[in-house]
Amino acid sequence: MVDANSSKVIAVFDFDGTITTVDTLFDFIRFYYGFPRLIWGVFVLSPILILFKLGFIPNDKAKERLFSYFFKGKTLSEFNAICEKYKNRINQTLRSQAIDKIRFHQQEGHIVLINSASIYNWILPWAQSVDIEKVIGTEIEVKEGVITGKFTGENCYGVEKVKRFLELYPYRDTYQLYVYGDSSGDKPLLDIADFPFYKEF
Repeated sequence: MVDANSSKVIAVFDFDGTITTVDTLFDFIRFYYGFPRLIWGVFVLSPILILFKLGFIPNDKAKERLFSYFFKGKTLSEFNAICEKYKNRINQTLRSQAIDKIRFHQQEGHIVLINSASIYNWILPWAQSVDIEKVIGTEIEVKEGVITGKFTGENCYGVEKVKRFLELYPYRDTYQLYVYGDSSGDKPLLDIADFPFYKEF
């Protein structure tokens, strides 16, 4: 898959469940609004969530509806300000093995990035705080400074993770690739890795 003499090494980490112990979508909503509001929103959206669990609604549509319910109409500046504060909450959810592995790759001079289905805006501040160079994530649509509740492009999940990654780093035979993930959504990216790590470090 790769030239064994290649000196370029890239390490890609999933975020939810790999670096963190939580699903950050629900955790961020709780951080933003509090637990009672989260529970009420889940109750209101329960028909959609049930249809998703039964396989009648795809992951991306259910996720977009949930995101829209809580954040449509918010200004981007307000949203990003909470995302900046949320990085301290993320620090309470980290897997120590993941952090150790991130530091290992950084010390070795490897390119380290996060590739996640979670929202780019709340991953980026934390990533920057630990010197991670690049974040690939689901991006939100904003018009005139206001969140529309829709996503820009596809939910960054499954084959979309591979597509986004290869847009940044084509010429797959010119670098060695480590991938760390924990779910079926990471499998396509794990499949192109030289060193895939599924639920392990």
